[in-house]
Amino acid sequence: MNTKTWTPRAAEIERRWFVIDAEGQTLGRLATKVASTLMGKGKPTFADHLDSGDFVIVINSAKLVVTGDRLLSKKYHSHSGQPGGYRMEVLGDLLKRKPNEAIRRAVKGMLPKTKLGNAQIRKLKVYADADHPHAPQKPEPLA
Repeated sequence: MNTKTWTPRAAEIERRWFVIDAEGQTLGRLATKVASTLMGKGKPTFADHLDSGDFVIVINSAKLVVTGDRLLSKKYHSHSGQPGGYRMEVLGDLLKRKPNEAIRRAVKGMLPKTKLGNAQIRKLKVYADADHPHAPQKPEPLA
């Protein structure tokens, strides 16, 4: 009987590139698919303490769909630490100003809140239109 636990080494991890078209897709459902791919949960070599995920390119982020009244009710808060430094922005305004940031924030909220999560979010590339500079990596469409 083998009682040893196998864990992948950093040199054994293979990273692939995937592309997702966000046109007509719901923000939250797209974000869960992207976060799962960034973490590497679909791989048989998944280990929660290693960054074993793949690179993800999201195109057409300006054409994604938000259901319900979230365009007005979903709020993003920040505070600079200075007096009067509180900023609040609703999702509708953020999508008009920076559609890439809305997807990035939704995915970042689904990743671990550690150094590992910071390494995983760096593998996310988001573009507002269909053009992206990652053609040499030969990205595959993510199902």
